[in-house]
Amino acid sequence: MRDNFNYRKCPDFPNRYISPKKLFFFLQANYSDCISEVGTSFLDQPIYKMRIGTGETKVLAWSQMHGNESNATHAMLDLLEVFKDQPELKEKLFSEITLDFIFMLNPDGSEKWTRRNAIDIDMNRDFLKLSSKEFPILKNIAENGEYDYALNLHEQRTIFTSDGENPATLSFLAPSMNHEREITETRKKSMAVIVKIVEALKTEIPNQIARYSDEFYPTSTGDNFTKMGIPTILYEGGHFPNDYKREATRKYYTLALYEGLKAIAELKGAKDDWEKYQEIPENKDSHYDIIYRNVKLNTDHECILDIAVQFKEEIVDGDDEISFVPIVMEVGDVGKKKGWKEIDCTGKKFISEKKFPKLDAEVDFRIE
Repeated sequence: MRDNFNYRKCPDFPNRYISPKKLFFFLQANYSDCISEVGTSFLDQPIYKMRIGTGETKVLAWSQMHGNESNATHAMLDLLEVFKDQPELKEKLFSEITLDFIFMLNPDGSEKWTRRNAIDIDMNRDFLKLSSKEFPILKNIAENGEYDYALNLHEQRTIFTSDGENPATLSFLAPSMNHEREITETRKKSMAVIVKIVEALKTEIPNQIARYSDEFYPTSTGDNFTKMGIPTILYEGGHFPNDYKREATRKYYTLALYEGLKAIAELKGAKDDWEKYQEIPENKDSHYDIIYRNVKLNTDHECILDIAVQFKEEIVDGDDEISFVPIVMEVGDVGKKKGWKEIDCTGKKFISEKKFPKLDAEVDFRIE
């Protein structure tokens, strides 16, 4: 990696699931000099902002707006671990920028491993109504902080690829500010940062970086921050082959976070090479987790079909790890869709108490 960046995983958080209470205790115990409580959630859990750096270019970033998207929180924790070992990287970077990082904007959803908050509001669609208790905290900070850039940090499902074959392990977006998807000067600044990130990582994960659709969403965060004049970069951590726990994604997300901050420090609002953003392939919805091919059902008439399955992530109370529950998503002809795992069931038996699988239900059959 450029700059002799030596990735290190924060040992205090080995699993994909992060307990809010454990995170809060860790931040208070290790970074009390640079964190502050900026508000509380609907269930009165604290929300912390960390400030690092003294540079003139100000960056606002936040993680786990969606509670079941922990990679960005991991990336920041891992980046802090890297800086312990390589303080020269931290000193160089944060002499140019000042980073305000809001950890776990949705601690209630994070605790239950759900996308939405405790009252089922999607904060990424709450910019106008401000129905949640948590989102106004972020909006107020953004409106009053005079930020030069914003990093909107998320994860995406395993369904996405960069080219129909390779998983979109990382995707980025310079959000639109109107339905016309006008390429404004603000968007060009975001595009320039994304181009630098992609250039830095394309040899690390070749053919596994994409850009997200820039369809305009009037109620979403990134689109409205762009409309406010803050160049906003959307990060989406995605699938890596045979890595449902997202260990590899976590590593590359950390590298991408570092490269994004470094690009901001170098560009300082410049729009160098923004045109190359359009060369990044757009996300394709092309995959299921598993496809059973040529399944012969136990029906009275000849019935051979495909069964597509997607994993649903669940957290078990008292456990610190995610379980993956297989759910039937499609039965019949799955079209051109592919599976990260494909099983040819030709000549095998469909064994179940039912004659056929039920959509949106847990897999209750086996193939022998």
